Amino acid sequence: MLLALLCVFICVVLVQFFYFIFVFGKFSFSKPKDIVPKRIPISVIVCAKNESQNVREFIPLLAQQDYPDFEIVLIDDASSDETLDEFEALEQQYRNIKLVKVANNEAFWGNKKFALTLGIKAAKYDNLLFTDADCYPKSKDWITAMSSHFTAQKSIVLGYGAYEKSNSFLNKIIRFETLLTAVQYFSWAKLGHPYMGVGRNLAYRRTEFFNVRGFMDHMKIRSGDDDLFVNQAANNQNTAICFSADSFTYSKPKTTLGDWMKQKRRHVATANFYKTFDKIQLSIFYISQVAFFTLASILIYYQFQWIAVCSIVGFRYLFSWISLGFASGKLEEKDVMYWFPIIEIVLIATQIRIFITNLFSKPVQWK
Repeated sequence: MLLALLCVFICVVLVQFFYFIFVFGKFSFSKPKDIVPKRIPISVIVCAKNESQNVREFIPLLAQQDYPDFEIVLIDDASSDETLDEFEALEQQYRNIKLVKVANNEAFWGNKKFALTLGIKAAKYDNLLFTDADCYPKSKDWITAMSSHFTAQKSIVLGYGAYEKSNSFLNKIIRFETLLTAVQYFSWAKLGHPYMGVGRNLAYRRTEFFNVRGFMDHMKIRSGDDDLFVNQAANNQNTAICFSADSFTYSKPKTTLGDWMKQKRRHVATANFYKTFDKIQLSIFYISQVAFFTLASILIYYQFQWIAVCSIVGFRYLFSWISLGFASGKLEEKDVMYWFPIIEIVLIATQIRIFITNLFSKPVQWK
């Protein structure tokens, strides 16, 4: 019995090796391309619902971008706080800001996709760059960096949406999970199979939006204005990735485990609507993670071939640490890798809990 478990354990580690080296390695060991400014007109789109404090703090940073030709489309999604007042004040202050007011619609109440659709239609330019109201760009060259990847063929650009750093352990968990997610979608995009992006930092041409009828095919799913759209519209010909430091956006992470769990429950639930291949490859990776720790624990507990088992465990940590280490350097998240073994175990336990919880109740969606 234990011999059979050892054989399965070796197979699991080989699966992990394939992912970390041959899949994630496509991003981890790649070199960023030099940024050649395109200076094409850009519409930056921000949708907000009850975000008055974030709007007051972050929208002026978008308006201060060092870019010759851009507008900012601010969408107020029927806010009940002072968000609309803040938007109207900004519209008076900056000439390149356009305001879109969305009233409650009975058919689409509380659906961010409906509000975004109105903003996309109202945008002056065809090249669209998206971020959230609680996000801000790392530099004044954010638009320059993201727009530089638009070409005649590349009409979707996947960026990195990071979180602010703090000393809390929860913050490290959140940033490691964000790092791992980015490594996955960047790597698969480089392999010619893009499957998701994040609305905190995403660009695409409006023609791509209309080619897939916008959000119509998943309008009833409240989440997924970013990843479900990319999952449907992106392919190996039209998608580029951008991971230069100037292209990053930052937002404030959740400060309590409960709030972060609610956020992740929405993300996990949305992934159920990905294409079949994407769900399978994600499932295989996460199952291999769970199997690795489960089988390693059993074999070490029974001290079966413990030298061989410990050597295999060490080999697994070596190649995973190298792969994610290079990736963390590119995405400026090196500090989380010092906690990698502990964070990975905690994150896997959290994901199992989220999966079980989502089986029995639906996560709360857009504000």
